[in-house]
Amino acid sequence: MAEQVVANKAKPANQAEERRDWLDFFPKWTHAWLVPIVIVAVWQLVSGLELLPRTMLPSPVLIGKSFIDLCVSGELFEHLGISAYRAGLGFLLGGGLGLLLGLSAGLGKVVEKTLDPSLQMLRTVPLLSVIPLFILWFGIGEFSKVLLIGLGAFFPVYVNTFLGIRSTETKLYEVTRILQYTKLQQITKLIIPTALPNILLGVRLSLGVSWLLLVVAEMMGTSAGIGYMIQDARAYSQTEIVFVGIIIFAVFGKLSDSAIRLLEKKWLRWRDTYKG
Repeated sequence: MAEQVVANKAKPANQAEERRDWLDFFPKWTHAWLVPIVIVAVWQLVSGLELLPRTMLPSPVLIGKSFIDLCVSGELFEHLGISAYRAGLGFLLGGGLGLLLGLSAGLGKVVEKTLDPSLQMLRTVPLLSVIPLFILWFGIGEFSKVLLIGLGAFFPVYVNTFLGIRSTETKLYEVTRILQYTKLQQITKLIIPTALPNILLGVRLSLGVSWLLLVVAEMMGTSAGIGYMIQDARAYSQTEIVFVGIIIFAVFGKLSDSAIRLLEKKWLRWRDTYKG
């Protein structure tokens, strides 16, 4: 009997050891860096063996050297500051308006019936198709660029805010009525917290679209910005600088997405969801 108890105790421990992932052999903070490190290593190997021309695939070392040169000259920071300003302003304009109209349409049936059908129709129009119209209306100045980014940032926030509000369970809403919550209390203590996961998802998608449209906006006529730097480098076959611009977009896109994920962890601690 005692041997059986000992065996039963040892079994879960053995199962736990068998379930250990190979990632457990690395520190947790390194897990996200494993794939990029492998890609860079293979990339450097391919470039070192000269399997592809330098103008097609420059080595990571050469790209790093170009990055340092751009930083030392100050050119990179100048372009990056202008790009961040355009993307941030467009995101705040479109995301803020999307949040406001999403709340209005989600909370009010009149606004939904009169406004939502038109917005849903506009949402299906490809954004790139309105660029010629924006150029005709507003020229190629800063306003048209910020407006294009804002238009792209608007719809993810609007749609997800509306969906989040309408996903509130009717039973919970009835409970707040029984408890005699005021309309403001229902919105702030039930509807907004319930819709917050969807709202934050919309913000994450909106940030991604903002960086995407920033590149398009800066390539349609400008003299500064990371998109312009990429376009200018392409004209002179400076592939390493093109990669520098692409990597910068990737890094800042990831940083902005990670910032929203940190907010999700902080504001959505009450959620008990599957973690994988």
